[in-house]
Amino acid sequence: MALNIRKDHASRAVIVHAVLLSYTLIALYPVFLILINAFKSRKGIFREPMALPDSKTFSLDGFSKVLAKADFGTYFFNSISVTVVTIAVVLLLAAMAAWALSEYKFPGNTALAIYLAIGIMVPIRLGTVSILSLVVDLGLVNTLSALVLVYVAQGLPLAIFILTEFMHQIPKDLKEAARCDGVGEFKIFFAIILPLVRPAVATVAVFTMIPIWNDLWFPLILAPGDGKQTITLGVQQFIGQYVTDWNAVLASLSLAIIPILILYLIFSRQLIRGLTSGAVK
Repeated sequence: MALNIRKDHASRAVIVHAVLLSYTLIALYPVFLILINAFKSRKGIFREPMALPDSKTFSLDGFSKVLAKADFGTYFFNSISVTVVTIAVVLLLAAMAAWALSEYKFPGNTALAIYLAIGIMVPIRLGTVSILSLVVDLGLVNTLSALVLVYVAQGLPLAIFILTEFMHQIPKDLKEAARCDGVGEFKIFFAIILPLVRPAVATVAVFTMIPIWNDLWFPLILAPGDGKQTITLGVQQFIGQYVTDWNAVLASLSLAIIPILILYLIFSRQLIRGLTSGAVK
């Protein structure tokens, strides 16, 4: 009986990983098309967009234009700074809030959890005008701090919701045993709880960083000034009303993909564990 259960769990794990791999390959195909077309001439892009570069279509004109006309070092630094700082703040605040909501019972616990979850249903862009007015009053226009604050507010509701569900699954006996040994609440949180929910933390990190890296709306409104542009906003200079430099656009997107792929690879193993943990029990 036990052997059959183990085989059943193993087969489920194989199926789940196969499905995730299939979805990953499907999701990466557009990225593959961008990369191969970034190394083509303009004629090669339009005549054979699905083909690999060859001796006739290979060209580095797009990368030359990007590196010559655009300050991509600054764009990369701005995007990476905003993304990394936002992820760190969101993970810390969301984990602490989720711990409080899942562990401590107090009046208004449920109401507070519902209030925090409302942000998942209400898009933050609906408050753009009010956000812009607040940023102006705070003197944060054309600063990366404004973007960090907005993205933290955007990422917290979903992060709290996910982490709260994972923390509910942690056995109470483990926490009570630590308290009986005289371990303080802060040490329990940082030394016991966070390591146990690491897959969930990685999942939240991935879901938080991708919308931030790809966002154009708030950088265009809150920080459009020179020296404060993000990578997504910087690419727009090659897109005109009548003419678009596709070589430069595809080269820019290819360069922009590299950091987000690195961050994804850092969190991918824990992300898969977080997504599959409930499916193979």
